[in-house]
Amino acid sequence: MRAITLMVIATMVLSACALRAQGPGGPPPPPRDGARPPRAGGPPPRDGAGRQDEYSLAQAISDQAQLHTIAFDGLAFLTGEVGANTFLPPGKVCDYFGFQYMRDVEPKGGGHNTDFLTRIANNMLRTYSPAQLAELVTLASGQVGGFREFATRRFALIGAFDRQRRGAVPAGSAGLNREAVMRYSADLWALDGQLAYDRARVMGHIVSSFTPEQKAYLAKLKFGDSGTWPDVPETFDKRSVPHDVHVAVMTYASEMFSWYAGSVEADVYFCPERHATYFGSFYMKDRPVMGKRNASISTSVTGDSGAEFLTALAPAQRQNVTSLVDLQRGDLAEVVKVRREISIELRRFLAGQTADHAKVIALSRRYGELDGAMSYNLAVAFAKVGQTLTAEQAAKLKRLRNLDDYPCTGAYIYSEPIPLPDFGSSDFLFTAAK
Repeated sequence: MRAITLMVIATMVLSACALRAQGPGGPPPPPRDGARPPRAGGPPPRDGAGRQDEYSLAQAISDQAQLHTIAFDGLAFLTGEVGANTFLPPGKVCDYFGFQYMRDVEPKGGGHNTDFLTRIANNMLRTYSPAQLAELVTLASGQVGGFREFATRRFALIGAFDRQRRGAVPAGSAGLNREAVMRYSADLWALDGQLAYDRARVMGHIVSSFTPEQKAYLAKLKFGDSGTWPDVPETFDKRSVPHDVHVAVMTYASEMFSWYAGSVEADVYFCPERHATYFGSFYMKDRPVMGKRNASISTSVTGDSGAEFLTALAPAQRQNVTSLVDLQRGDLAEVVKVRREISIELRRFLAGQTADHAKVIALSRRYGELDGAMSYNLAVAFAKVGQTLTAEQAAKLKRLRNLDDYPCTGAYIYSEPIPLPDFGSSDFLFTAAK
């Protein structure tokens, strides 16, 4: 199960803990990962204490949650290798099926255990008929090429943002072109929309064929409470399919449960780190635990490191980063609206209907434009900071990275290492020479 363990570890960056208090002097520190508001009339909940009313879209897009995410992105981008920016948890693709919410509301932080996905996937797989399992395998076989294409098409943006950081823009260009970045991102997210649409269509068809016995078994498995999920042996022989097909089938099986047992609200929910994923923060968090069983990521690393990053900056440099919160607030609000429309449309398949394909793709393209705009803003702001760092500041930020034992010598297709690729020409993402 090494591949599944890697995949789950790669998505373990989304856990939550209590709000940090503001320290004396310097900018107010961002909250720790997924910080929740205090309960009314009482202290903040204990770290890892899962309660469904403590997680919401309002929290995910709050200024505090976004500030800690942006600051951590900036630290990762300005201290890491370009290949580290390619690392992307697989769960960040086609995430309209409630799995992230189910993971986050799990009591005592159990949703971030490396066995979480495997346990629910195995419970689902043991219920499928041979015909239902064959549908999932066929879907996976047809989609793995699209997953890889999505990952590799990100490389052009990653290369362009790195050029902006280094000041290596095309001769005569003023830098990144916002509209070009948004157009390219729209095309990328249209692919995400197509993959999500096809996934929902097949999963909806399988759900419609559930027998009374299957429904009775699934009724015993509670959404957000893995204590109700029995430990069952693997029934799907991973040797019977290619590695990437096996990983996809496990992903589909786990998401089919969260979709079936969840709600529109769960589907729309996303973590603060969902957008602008081109800056290496996932690598910086995940690399020390990759390949380790029963490992966990510190729930304070984002907030603590982000706060120290901001403190290390001069006031003008810091303003470049903190101003991003205001700059992207409107885009995030529209993201929520777009995600809701997509999620509602895809759930038509779950109800035995047919989702509007053209609508899903159009909404996905708009989603991509919004993500592109936010990514552009971060790349430009981080580059301004990076190009004004003193040698002393650069050395301090490198120490904050704390990954001397884990240099990135290649790149990644999601969480699978590959040699550093040729990112190709990204000139088309910059303004034309004057």
